[in-house]
Amino acid sequence: MIVTIVGAGNMARGIGTRALAGGHSVRLHDRTRAKAEELATALSQAAPEADVTAVGPDAVGDSDIVVLALPHPAGHEVAAAWADALAGKTVVDISNPVDFTTFDSLTVPPGTSAAEQIAAAVPESRVVKAFNTTFAGPLTEGQVAGRPLDVFIAGDDDTAKQTVSALVSSAGLRPLDVGPLRRARELEAFQFLHMASQERLGLNWSSAIAILP
Repeated sequence: MIVTIVGAGNMARGIGTRALAGGHSVRLHDRTRAKAEELATALSQAAPEADVTAVGPDAVGDSDIVVLALPHPAGHEVAAAWADALAGKTVVDISNPVDFTTFDSLTVPPGTSAAEQIAAAVPESRVVKAFNTTFAGPLTEGQVAGRPLDVFIAGDDDTAKQTVSALVSSAGLRPLDVGPLRRARELEAFQFLHMASQERLGLNWSSAIAILP
């Protein structure tokens, strides 16, 4: 698959690393082209045989998956601006709408989620929530304590969820389909608790949420 990642931060690095490990082609876009090029170079050095390159915003046309590796509300803003280009595409929202100034609340109203807001902005796209419960460091490694990461997936389109699940599985992670896109409300709230517990529990952003049998 061709996976286009919008953003060039730590989560983009983690998702790009895993996508390349799964044998996929990665396209990186950032509003600062130099950042996308820098990340592409770093990923290429880590995986010399990989197909990874920095691209402009017009490159989403041949993408199988477009990952919005951006914080809230930047992901929503990009999705709305690219609505026509994203029509018919599987779009992955990884964001968590947390008030980082206070770290005390979510920034979306009750009864909705960042993912649902993005879906409303791109009605012709198939929006999937995924990767929002994984931290960048463990995602780059692909595991915590020797166990592959669980990636919770929510969406209203079964084909889109299967496509994202295939990406996750090929990357050495475990996909868990948790239902319709509205389940993103619980996933975002759960990750907010996970994030808020890092200092209190001394986890240093190296933990993961998992479902054990």
